Amino acid sequence: MPPALIWLSNLLPTNPIAVRIVAGGSKRSRHLLLRSGYLAVMIAILLLGLLGGDSTVKQLATRGAGAFSVVAFGQVGLICILTPIFMAGAIVQEASPRTWDILLTTPLGNLQIVLGNLFGRLFFILSLLFSTLPLFVLTQYFGGVPGGAIFTAYAVAAASALIVATTAVTLSVTRSAGKRAVFVFYAAVIMYLFATYAADVYARTKVPLGVGSGATHTTIFTPTNPFLALESALKSTNYTPYAASEVPLTLLAPLYTAPATSFCVACLGLSLAMIAWSTLRLRVIGTRGPRASWWRALLGTGPSAGGTRASRAVGANPIAWREQMLRTQSVGGMFGRWAFLALGACVGLVLCGLHHQGTVSSRDMQLALLGVVGAEVAVVLLTAVSLSATAVSREREDGTLDILLTTPIQPGPYLAGKLRGIVQFLVPMLLVPFVTLGTVAVYTMAGGFGAAQGVEVRASVGTGTGNLVLPMMLPEGALLVLLDLVAATSFAIMVGLQWSLRTKGTIGSVMAAIGVIGLIGLVLGVCAAALGGSIPYVGAAAAAASPLNMLFATVAPDNWISESLADLGAARTSLAIGTIVACIAFGAACAAMHAAMKKSFMMTVRRLSGTN
Repeated sequence: MPPALIWLSNLLPTNPIAVRIVAGGSKRSRHLLLRSGYLAVMIAILLLGLLGGDSTVKQLATRGAGAFSVVAFGQVGLICILTPIFMAGAIVQEASPRTWDILLTTPLGNLQIVLGNLFGRLFFILSLLFSTLPLFVLTQYFGGVPGGAIFTAYAVAAASALIVATTAVTLSVTRSAGKRAVFVFYAAVIMYLFATYAADVYARTKVPLGVGSGATHTTIFTPTNPFLALESALKSTNYTPYAASEVPLTLLAPLYTAPATSFCVACLGLSLAMIAWSTLRLRVIGTRGPRASWWRALLGTGPSAGGTRASRAVGANPIAWREQMLRTQSVGGMFGRWAFLALGACVGLVLCGLHHQGTVSSRDMQLALLGVVGAEVAVVLLTAVSLSATAVSREREDGTLDILLTTPIQPGPYLAGKLRGIVQFLVPMLLVPFVTLGTVAVYTMAGGFGAAQGVEVRASVGTGTGNLVLPMMLPEGALLVLLDLVAATSFAIMVGLQWSLRTKGTIGSVMAAIGVIGLIGLVLGVCAAALGGSIPYVGAAAAAASPLNMLFATVAPDNWISESLADLGAARTSLAIGTIVACIAFGAACAAMHAAMKKSFMMTVRRLSGTN
């Protein structure tokens, strides 16, 4: 075989790292069950969408197209959730200094190491994704789903997986704290998706000669978001790309005329650039030695600092103190949370300033609040789950748990300390939605400080009262969302601790915890939304079942609790009562989970003790 072909073969098909990862993962029954379960869910969704009594061929084609759209958007969402989790394995294992010391002494080249880690784990995501391709091809027999739409949906999902996976590997190569970097990147992905989607909705313009009722043009933000790119391909009747002769900016015509293609090309280009950068930076890891952080050296608190320091009070629960202090030793832990809080305050002030100048209408203000604060709530919950799901499994992996088992610490205080320490660490982040909403609430109560357009919106709801004049947001919503978010975050932490206790590794515990919280949040959110639009006052109280639903109910009550607006005062009282009930329910659930974990703690921990 020519040397050039041997070199190309060693990069991917016969790459030792990729072969090791694929061969090892393919032997695990968990991966088989995951792929089988994923395929079973996709089959069930399609069958439920296609089944129906006395259906004509046209109705069958319409339902098949609708079911395919739901599955296509769901696949992109799952890709954004699952890819960082799968890629975290590369960071947990390969970012270890001992692993790098071994890799850098082998004959493997920099590009081989980077591509092996990338495509070895990306293989499982792509196999999970394309396992449903034959199933969707069969939907063409029912009509309504053109072949181009199928391949476009898979191209967008694969491009999303590639860019997320490449970014995760780049972070693991260029940063020593790779595991934390993935969680930071996870939060950044959510903020980015929310921000670009909200900006796109704000920038949309209606089609002059409407292709459909209420049809809008694509925007410059469409190729920057996988959901928007997919929407432009699957729902082109309502979300219409520009014609080549109508684009606002001629130099950027492909972004307006072919958003899905532009998204895939951009992801591929950025991925190639990050792979090249990672290849060049790879050997720098081998030169890193143990050294004190620059801020420790500046403050004189590093290992070389002279003298001794006074002992610190750890409070009644040393586990809580350790859990909080362990996560605040890095620069990111110290400043990241407070920077996030400052960002939330700035966003609220900027939105109020734009509204006061008349740049943003009251309806656009509501839309911006839903997008920004919704992203903040999602980041807080995701961070809470990620931290709690690794709280015990991380100590099992590094051997710390084996030492803790020899101390007098009991299971009850240990688990309570974990919960308390993580909540204390998250306090600045929990305040971010409150600060953003509180700024707008003060602005609303002050009447916009003389804003010409006022701070009220007119809404027409089916309550028999005709048009209603509602405030831009319910001012008490800032406090209600905060209380609901604290309670829901505590519950999410307990779920993460439960899976961290039962799972051997950090990757499995994070995957399981995020899946459970996502499923619970989806069920509660859908049920609360259905009740809010059908049952007066009880539906308003049910909005407290989820912090996101509470946010929607307080910012846009005419869309989420319309049946309760016949008496606005009673509706607001129902929201407050529902929040109190939800806090009690979440607290009771946390107490029950704590009691159950405390009872089985010793048996579970000792069964997995010493494993990694």
